[in-house]
Amino acid sequence: MSSTVSNGNLKWYPVYTHPRAEKKAYDALIDKGIEAYLPLQRRLKQWSDRKKWVEEPLLKSYLFVRIADNNQAPVLMTRGVARFLYFSGKIAAMPDRQIDDLKLLLTSSLELEVTEEDLQPGEKIKIKAGPLKGICGEIIAYRSQKQLLLRLENMGCSIIVNVAASLINRL
Repeated sequence: MSSTVSNGNLKWYPVYTHPRAEKKAYDALIDKGIEAYLPLQRRLKQWSDRKKWVEEPLLKSYLFVRIADNNQAPVLMTRGVARFLYFSGKIAAMPDRQIDDLKLLLTSSLELEVTEEDLQPGEKIKIKAGPLKGICGEIIAYRSQKQLLLRLENMGCSIIVNVAASLINRL
């Protein structure tokens, strides 16, 4: 991160990577001094001869960079980075709060599920207790269970996580 850029001018941007290049692109961005975030989730993988815990990207082919809006060239010239995401003809920026919420979700022991289904919005809620306290989202009917939906704007995906109804407040 350049010392001449104040933190007030920096925004989070989702970046699309080449398939299975998320970790390499993340490492290359960090090596360039670009602030990046790659959400990883631990999963138990089964092979024919063994099981092993591995860290996989939560969002396939995505990572996030925090840059000034005019500092896209160094990101695009990074090995493994394919392109920025666009929304209404402009590069999509994400609010800091959404990145903070994503980090909070990943520090919890809850099992997360990412879906690209077009889920219909429902009742807006805020979690009042537990490891996800303070996160806002929407309740949806999915697989016959009440679950919290954290919709990531401008990315075309949603994160679903089970939360007890007693831990939410209606907004």
